[in-house]
Parts: sequence; C-alpha cells; structure tokens
Amino acid sequence: MIIRKLRLERSWSQQQLAEYSGLSIRTIQRLEKNQIPSEESAKCLAAVFEVDANELLACFTTQPKQEASMSSLEVTFAEQRAMREVEDLKDFYQHAMVYMVVIPFLWIVNWLTSSGYWWAAWSTVGWGLGLALHAVTALGLFHLFSPEWEKRQIEKRLNR
Repeated sequence: MIIRKLRLERSWSQQQLAEYSGLSIRTIQRLEKNQIPSEESAKCLAAVFEVDANELLACFTTQPKQEASMSSLEVTFAEQRAMREVEDLKDFYQHAMVYMVVIPFLWIVNWLTSSGYWWAAWSTVGWGLGLALHAVTALGLFHLFSPEWEKRQIEKRLNR
C-alpha cells in the first residue's frame, strides 16, 4: 500500500510510475498489492519518490500502525481503509458507466431485431438490481457489515 500512497500523493498513474521508475506496470501493480519488492525495484522506486530504499523496504515487512509514532512512509489503518473505499467507489462508477452504455445498446438491438418481444427489459432489470446492490455497498448506504460491526463481532468472540 505504501507504493500506492506515494504514487497517489503525486497524482501519478501506475503507467507514469512505471515509466519514471523503469519498472513494468505489472511490477507496480504487484507492489501496490503489498508484494515485497526486490532490492533493485526498491532502489528504483526510492529514487523516484526521493526516499531511502531501506526505509521503503521496511514498510513492506511491518504492519500498519496507528497515527502516533510512525514514519512518513508508513500507511495507517485509516489510510488503508480510505484507499479501499475509494477503490470500491471507483469500481462502482465504472460499473455504472458500462451499464449506461450497454443497456441502451441492448434496447436498440432489441428494437431492430424483435420489437414484438422486449427481452432487453430482463437485462435492464437484472443488471439494474446488481448495480443497485453494488451502489449500496460502494456508497455505504447500509452499514450492516461495517468495520464497526466486524470489530464488535471479533471482540464478542474474544470475550471482551
């Protein structure tokens, strides 16, 4: 997550970071999912981000910490959660855009091929329900299985 944090602080895409660092975009993607980089990759990234390579490597072996007593390269739980929420929101927006492009296309095909039976309605309703459920989770409309719920369940099982 530290690579993603540093990349987003500079408003770079994964492609831009790959170009600046000389690494492949696939390597950048793996590192953003917390795969431990090789020393050479860490040195390339450290040079691009202007940080110490050893400190960068250390971020991959330590767990996220609370806000107090941490270096600027470490990712807090709150930052991890925020990045995950933004990723979920981005996925929902992409899903909604695909829906808005494909569904009218299906209705046009339906109208041109068999205007007597409106089969596109089934796709519209079915996919629309899926999109609505995606919206509920991505936008946090209901907090049934929220992090707070998870925390309560864990503490309950630990008898706290």
